[in-house]
Amino acid sequence: MSITCDLAGRHALVTGAGSGIGAAIARRLGAAGARVTLAGRRAAPLHAVAADLPAGAATVVADCDVTDPRAIARGVAAARENFGPIGILINNAGAVESAPFGKMSHESWQRTIAVDLGSVFLVTQAVLPDVTAAGGAGRIVNVASTAGLTGYRYVAAYCAAKHGVVGLTRALALELAPTGVTVNAVCPGFTDTPLARAAIATIMEKTGRSEAEAITGMTAGNPQARLVAPEEVADTVLWLVSPGASSINGQAIAIAGGEVMTG
Repeated sequence: MSITCDLAGRHALVTGAGSGIGAAIARRLGAAGARVTLAGRRAAPLHAVAADLPAGAATVVADCDVTDPRAIARGVAAARENFGPIGILINNAGAVESAPFGKMSHESWQRTIAVDLGSVFLVTQAVLPDVTAAGGAGRIVNVASTAGLTGYRYVAAYCAAKHGVVGLTRALALELAPTGVTVNAVCPGFTDTPLARAAIATIMEKTGRSEAEAITGMTAGNPQARLVAPEEVADTVLWLVSPGASSINGQAIAIAGGEVMTG
């Protein structure tokens, strides 16, 4: 692990923690001493991630649909019961559906906005009293995407939602600044997750390309010409929740090898 910090005694809630970036973040936080609530819809992947964390460092909240306020309320209550107030919130849950804009259904649009943007609003509101009570130690990190900083073909709803996440991050950062809480977003490019692997498989099936050729096409916009590792995103999140990042607020940090540059 390239980033180190001591989160002993801190309680972090990670949504979408069962795989990919969420799982990597949970492992990093647990290794740093945090008590981590792993939230998601399916129990088995969450328990598998929990097994990777130090003994007693993780609790699982399954059946947590981040688009359902009642499910969120149950999950947050269970998290508090197990580990106490939540001082660190990682809004990671998300999904993407692709289609040409003219063929995108209203239902697909609504699902994407609900999962990728609405969930950030709902979960953050549910956890906000705990995080603000933590004062200068309170942290909110939203996992957005380079799609929140630029546009991509065939994922208009996803781009709109992730741009919304970045805007919400910036607005909430200003609102909470007097409390000492920081709010930031990380914006990964194409990352080596199950979602990306499924997209690679689809490309291979539809085009006849090899896996290497499919990955080359997918990462063409990344000057480093590779997929981002989930652990690289997790290291950035770990830094953002550390005491050393207390002055980093309202930022959208691209983790994409230079594909998108912010300034």
